[in-house]
Amino acid sequence: MPLSANRRRALALLGSVVAAPWLAPRVGRAAEAWPIRSVKYVNGFPAGGATDTLSRVLCQKMSELSGQSFVVENKAGAGGVLGADAIAKSPADGYTIGLGGIASNVLAIGSYAKLPYRPREDFTFITGMWQLPNILTAKKDLFSSDLKELLAAFKKEPGKYTYASAGFGTTLHLSGEMMNSMAGVQVRHVPYRGAAPALNDLLGGNVDMLFDNLPGSLPSVRSGAIRPVAVTAKKRIAELPDVPAFAELLPGFEMTSWTALIGPANMPGDLVAQINALTAKALKDPWVQQRYADLGATTWPTTPQEISAYRDSEEGRLLPIMKAAGIKPEGGG
Repeated sequence: MPLSANRRRALALLGSVVAAPWLAPRVGRAAEAWPIRSVKYVNGFPAGGATDTLSRVLCQKMSELSGQSFVVENKAGAGGVLGADAIAKSPADGYTIGLGGIASNVLAIGSYAKLPYRPREDFTFITGMWQLPNILTAKKDLFSSDLKELLAAFKKEPGKYTYASAGFGTTLHLSGEMMNSMAGVQVRHVPYRGAAPALNDLLGGNVDMLFDNLPGSLPSVRSGAIRPVAVTAKKRIAELPDVPAFAELLPGFEMTSWTALIGPANMPGDLVAQINALTAKALKDPWVQQRYADLGATTWPTTPQEISAYRDSEEGRLLPIMKAAGIKPEGGG
């Protein structure tokens, strides 16, 4: 029996309603908004140090811009390795991100015989965050804070003096080993679980010197509690114009700490783009830039591709330097 025109139209309409759910995946979906809840930011160094201060400034601004909390979780140990490992093993949903960079994603390769993660493959590199030089400081009652005099004394009495750092395999450790290698001296390394406890022991006179990120030691230098010796930048820095650069006595000496915002591997591209955009907006905020400048750091937003390529280039540059300085992989992360 032939269908009437009205009945044919009704069946066609019903068919389109039934088919609609099946058609939806083919037309695609808009990217989900991020963040819609609290975000955990993992910092592999203790509270109170330079990385902690700079991380909290950034997270405060990202919270203000997004309307969601960015909560800093300090998971210190092994020169940032423990924190990075926690990020690598988190869900790739954008709600656990954190601090990566030169320590955990480059220097750890030359410092540890075995790592719990692959420094390149097990992470999504989202953006750069900041760059800053390191500084060598001395306790107030050390016989001198003049770099030339110190190096001469170190040569005369190998192994007598000590320098502290935030941990084995950090840029601070490498700065000390570069000094030993390039100056032909032997100053003993005393590693700590972060810069803050190392600074406390320098203030207490328990170690002779400290290699630290500039923001961590700058307040104590300005107050006169410790004495500046030299910075690891190519040349003198604006914050401390009277403090020499190592390169003035040891040509070619340069060590700059840099950080990356990282997440677990395999994060969706649209999610990475959203996190990158929010971070860049925060880093370009005048308040953030001024707070970083006050601490001797420079904001450093990049694209995901740029920060990934930079990590690769730093591995190629620094691992041979570590080997030449006699830093051998040991222990395990």
